Amino acid sequence: MEKIWRVAEVVKPEIKKAFPELDEIVLQLLWNRNLRTQEAIDEFLNPDWSEDIHDPFLFVDMNKAVDRILRAIQKKEIVIVHGDYDADGVCASAVLFTTLKALGAIVEVYLPHREREGYGLNLQTIEHLHSAHRANLIITCDCGTSNFNEVEKAKTLSMDVIITDHHHEPVKRPKALALLNPQLKGSGYPFAFLSGSGVAFKLAQGLIRKSRLKNLNGLPKEGFEKWLLDFVAISTVTDFMPLIGENRTLVKYGLVVLRKSPRPGIRALCEVIASRQENLDATSIGFQIGPRLNAAGRMDHASTAFRLLTSVDLEEARGIAIALNQSNSERQKLTESILSAVKELLGEIDDEKRLLTAVGTGWPVGVIGLVAGKLADEYHRPTLIISKHQDTIVGSGRSIPAYDITEALARHQECLSRFGGHAGACGFTVVPEKLEDFIVAMTQDANSRLTPKDLRKEIYIDFLVTLPQVKFELLDILERFEPFGEGNAKPLFVCEGLTVSELQSVGKEGKHLRIIANQKGSEVKKFIAFGVGEVYSRLLAVGEKIDVVFSVDLNEWNGTRELQLKIVDLKLSK
Repeated sequence: MEKIWRVAEVVKPEIKKAFPELDEIVLQLLWNRNLRTQEAIDEFLNPDWSEDIHDPFLFVDMNKAVDRILRAIQKKEIVIVHGDYDADGVCASAVLFTTLKALGAIVEVYLPHREREGYGLNLQTIEHLHSAHRANLIITCDCGTSNFNEVEKAKTLSMDVIITDHHHEPVKRPKALALLNPQLKGSGYPFAFLSGSGVAFKLAQGLIRKSRLKNLNGLPKEGFEKWLLDFVAISTVTDFMPLIGENRTLVKYGLVVLRKSPRPGIRALCEVIASRQENLDATSIGFQIGPRLNAAGRMDHASTAFRLLTSVDLEEARGIAIALNQSNSERQKLTESILSAVKELLGEIDDEKRLLTAVGTGWPVGVIGLVAGKLADEYHRPTLIISKHQDTIVGSGRSIPAYDITEALARHQECLSRFGGHAGACGFTVVPEKLEDFIVAMTQDANSRLTPKDLRKEIYIDFLVTLPQVKFELLDILERFEPFGEGNAKPLFVCEGLTVSELQSVGKEGKHLRIIANQKGSEVKKFIAFGVGEVYSRLLAVGEKIDVVFSVDLNEWNGTRELQLKIVDLKLSK
């Protein structure tokens, strides 16, 4: 189906006059990202640690949390860091474990099993931490905000709970000793979009700054603090947190740390992904590091990823990294296998099928969300993948901007024993005897609320450029906007009325297509269309006029440097 192109409104002349020092394209890109004041622009283009990192004690509960933890360290109490099974939860656990160990705490880390224990605290875990670990204090990472009953249980067992989390306001807040979550009303913190590791890092900052120790592990306090930022960068990118505001500063400095990190786990990961550590960037995190850390919790247990990140022995780390790499490969194969089976179940997909649903038996909980995401992206419609496991029926959903999938679940919660999520993604457990009713209700819900137009994918374009504007100077501009990610997508440009002068099939079986084109007799440029060579080859011919949406990258090969103009979409010119 043809996509809808949305070209950003051009910056008005009066705005250009207000910022005369900014290049036209720079100003447009800033405007498109809602950066409209000098302060916001300065923070974005020139992130500064001393100016743009907020005081951790702005959290209203930070002093309570820090004082309780320092007292636990002094009294030799047993502290449990309870994390989550994804990369964010694992990194957050690593941040606090590393900090607490350096401060002299008796600390253990507990990560739940995705399928056996599920997300967050549960009552059985609380009992276990009390009886088997003799815990005095539990600190959660990337979870806990919705665990009212579990916190109450811990209190009856004389265990204090400190929550560090970044999930949305619950129906009923837990009465923890301290609750650090920037998403909650009255948190006191001025930036709401920290990752779970970002919140854990703020607690680490508070502990480090209030500790009486002058050095930690041989480093001055600020130096030790900054060496934790590799974990924060990994989690912020992997958890799709917006790379704006404080996150942009955390990730910018975190990438510097990541490229220099002496951690054996980071070095070992670089070996298995065949990447030079000094070249790691947000793309490396999102497509190589993050998936391997997440594979641990999806395929087996997140403790493998935690052991990698905190290992102090390179040979041990290499063994773990190889195992994680293998798990990731198995996860990819399993995802593709289930995806293929689901597509066969779905059959032909037309405008009448506005919600995609598929039910299978024994599909792993850690993989069905990935399958749902791939289908939602490919067909641009909400998708529910449901798996039967003995007496339990669990599901995962992904959606599109026009349809809040979790609100839809709430409208039909009589069919569910539990559910949660946000507008674009959800998880749920179905009451077994109501599975058919649930699918019918959700299908009718989507059909009544979505129109055929909603099912057309939209492409948001930053700037209409002429082909002569596409040069190395443009690449220099784009480098000022890195790192790219959620909330700061890689800029897309459109060129109109290009004349095709040459078409070249590239790659095995001609899967890719190189298009050489010019605009009104200008110097020709090379464009590359990955994975759709056959489709575009049937559409195009030499001499054809086309409009192209593309991104701009650098391609280095055998010592040569050239712009790589990657096609996102194209149309025949009108």
